Amino acid sequence: MSTASFRAAFPYQDDVLALPVSNVQEAAAWYCQNFGMQEIERGSKPNPFVILERDGVRIGFAENGGDPTQDGAAVLVAGIAEVRDELESRGLNLSDWRVDEYEGKQLKVFFVTAPDGLCYYFHEPVDSTP
Repeated sequence: MSTASFRAAFPYQDDVLALPVSNVQEAAAWYCQNFGMQEIERGSKPNPFVILERDGVRIGFAENGGDPTQDGAAVLVAGIAEVRDELESRGLNLSDWRVDEYEGKQLKVFFVTAPDGLCYYFHEPVDSTP
């Protein structure tokens, strides 16, 4: 059984539930197919938007005029190697592995840039137990 799961998502800019895209329909289809998400809400006010979810973690997209190349989300995951394998198996272009330090903890990370220009920082704390 897979241990790969999303644990939390944090926006680079203002709102992880309103990441800017030019077309919410296309965004929803791409993220459901490639990130394994499911649509849970869709609306049109104040702008067209869609909210997707995976493992209880919600990420939303809105046609709000923002620049997707300047936004994205940091996605905390469990089983980062499995998450990476899953995304790679879907043909996504992933960055190389790297280790970052944040608040005194080491994080194993990789990046994915979606076709809409949004960038995702997938990360998991490095286990420090022997």
